[in-house]
Amino acid sequence: MTGYLDKAYGARDATSTRQLYDDWAASYEAEVGENGYATPGRCAAALAANISDLNAPILDFGCGTGLSGLALRLAGFNTIDGLDLSADMLAVARGKNLYRNLDQIDADSPLPHTQGDYAAIAAIGVIGAGAAPISVFDTLMDGLAAHGRFVFSFNDHALEDPANEGKLQDWLDRKHAVLLFKGYGDHLPGIDLKSNVYVIEKL
Repeated sequence: MTGYLDKAYGARDATSTRQLYDDWAASYEAEVGENGYATPGRCAAALAANISDLNAPILDFGCGTGLSGLALRLAGFNTIDGLDLSADMLAVARGKNLYRNLDQIDADSPLPHTQGDYAAIAAIGVIGAGAAPISVFDTLMDGLAAHGRFVFSFNDHALEDPANEGKLQDWLDRKHAVLLFKGYGDHLPGIDLKSNVYVIEKL
């Protein structure tokens, strides 16, 4: 790993995470791009295949510089809002004109929308070591109305912690969600890192 990628998967508090991503904003796309960042496209395609209305509003949580928003656009989604904790990442995303709205949030703050505002929420490359904690999973699912879709990914580092897939399994076991798609494939092939992509429906 080179540059910021070697720092990205270490445990840290929310303030340090925000600082890392602010500092990384200018070089983020070049660094993940040269390593073949594949998860946004995989997530967007999986969501598009498991939702009926591509014009319905989508929330891109942890949107960063907008790579996930671009992937969602290319998959046919037309109404995308973005949230991220990094002001500098959001500044890059804003320049792409992909999003209807872009807002900064604080770690552990409630979602600023009303349940049911979005047909789907995306958390692409967001939950895992060095990024958002697994508690965010509940926050995002709570922000969906019944039959809303949640697309997310766990990379190999996240999959090493059984609490991550355990949280998903808990929602499925309690019959509060149903798994529509799960697929393992490239995340950052340049550093031989893979990820699972999931789409679930809230019941």
